[in-house]
Amino acid sequence: MTAPPDDCLARNDWICGEYLSTRSQILWDSVQQHLQLTAVSVLIALALAVPLALAARRWNWAAGPVLGVTTILYTIPSLAMFSLLLPVYGLSASLVVAGLVLYSLTLLVRNILAGLRAVPDEARQAARGMGYGPVRLLLAVELPLALPAAMAGLRIATVSAVSLVTIGAIVGHGGLGNLIYSGMNTYFKAQVLTASVLCVVIAVAADLLLLLIQRFATPWTRAVQS
Repeated sequence: MTAPPDDCLARNDWICGEYLSTRSQILWDSVQQHLQLTAVSVLIALALAVPLALAARRWNWAAGPVLGVTTILYTIPSLAMFSLLLPVYGLSASLVVAGLVLYSLTLLVRNILAGLRAVPDEARQAARGMGYGPVRLLLAVELPLALPAAMAGLRIATVSAVSLVTIGAIVGHGGLGNLIYSGMNTYFKAQVLTASVLCVVIAVAADLLLLLIQRFATPWTRAVQS
């Protein structure tokens, strides 16, 4: 018995509107988990990267070890990373978050440090001449001027995290990766394609959102470009 010509699910087509209508809640739940894992991972990585970059900028001897360790972490294959973290976090969402945090550190630390090092000495001297202390100098002068480089790293780290979240499917916490993984096992074409496309949409949307935030947070860069 052949499937009706209008039954794309039965035909196992790659593009199938019926899949979207019948699995909308599953897709939405997976998107929510994907966004949550990505956001939590990047935010934690950012919270760790800022002090690490500041320490590397403040003490030259710390720059080598900080950059070296984060680079080594980035080279560890994702499956090996999850295996190393498994005894600590078990088969949980925390395992995925911890892995993504470690991967994001390299991109964030390097770009934040590069931004801080690119701050002109003239700007620092002018701020000190106006009575700025170390904390005020950092918050009002150095970090704002380092923001373009830091945001570039944040954008790359976020897009990378969106992609790497899918690896979490091996422990059941991969967001859209769960659908891709199960769809590959059952050769469910519509599920694999839809979940993959949604990953790309999330990555592009996140990158555009961060770019928009960067433009609003650094109006002087627009003035220079114009």
